[in-house]
Amino acid sequence: MQKKHSINNSSLTIDVEEYFQVEAFANNIKRSEWVNYPSRIEYQMQMLLDVLEETNVKATFFILGYIAERHPELIRLIAEKGHEIASHGFNHQHITKQNQKTFSSDIMQAKLLLEDIISAPVQGYRAPCFSITANNHWAHDEIVKAGYLYSSSTYPIAHDFYGVPDAPRTPYYLENGLLEIPISTAKYGKKNFPAGGGGYFRLLPYFIFSKILNTSQKQLDYINFYTHPWEYDPKQPKIESNVKSNFRHRINQGTALNKLKKLCKAYRFDTLANIHLMKDYPNLGKWTNIALGNSKV
Repeated sequence: MQKKHSINNSSLTIDVEEYFQVEAFANNIKRSEWVNYPSRIEYQMQMLLDVLEETNVKATFFILGYIAERHPELIRLIAEKGHEIASHGFNHQHITKQNQKTFSSDIMQAKLLLEDIISAPVQGYRAPCFSITANNHWAHDEIVKAGYLYSSSTYPIAHDFYGVPDAPRTPYYLENGLLEIPISTAKYGKKNFPAGGGGYFRLLPYFIFSKILNTSQKQLDYINFYTHPWEYDPKQPKIESNVKSNFRHRINQGTALNKLKKLCKAYRFDTLANIHLMKDYPNLGKWTNIALGNSKV
């Protein structure tokens, strides 16, 4: 049996959303059309829960309110298995497409619903598609007002859908008291490279990805890995979209589950709340300065 890394500073996070809700297909599928697509979430989630149980891993699940409303028993099952329930908002809308009032309503509605289902506080939030940027500086204040203790909504890389490449790569507090836990990156030269999962995990051979992840862990002293249930389901219906989006979405879905199992056997993954909420991190001040790499520390 493969021996797990001894240091418990690694988190596995799962963004619970349907295959038809991803940002890459937002121009092909309207929110009002979601009801026309068959759900695959319970089948996909059972695969992931089985892997986590087999490898003795606890994870943080960032769950859409849309999913929780339609599958409350699934949410209870996740919680009963000892995983952390966190919020991914309600409608998976890119924050740049929302105003402050709409965003506030969305994240509050999701939190209240999840807490009602599991009868426990929901402490964490992740923005759809890591869409908090320097331009929506009000988002972190609304997250605090909604009652969340931490956010894991930034990926310090350059990407066409998301990314704040100049933001810090390690956890920090904002001026308003919110803890931000970035997705893992590895720095080569002056550039940050993705090390936290997603499509890069499916695209790269496991031995290459694990080297990048190990580099990230040595540089940052923690891991924040993320994935989605649809990434392990090659039988999901195909969405009519452009070649680039379809390639990103479907690449290596058939082999991804075995790679995830290897990863779970290699690291002592735990929830974000268990690892980070009791630790002391620097307060870096205002988000607008932090996002541009001009924080006070």
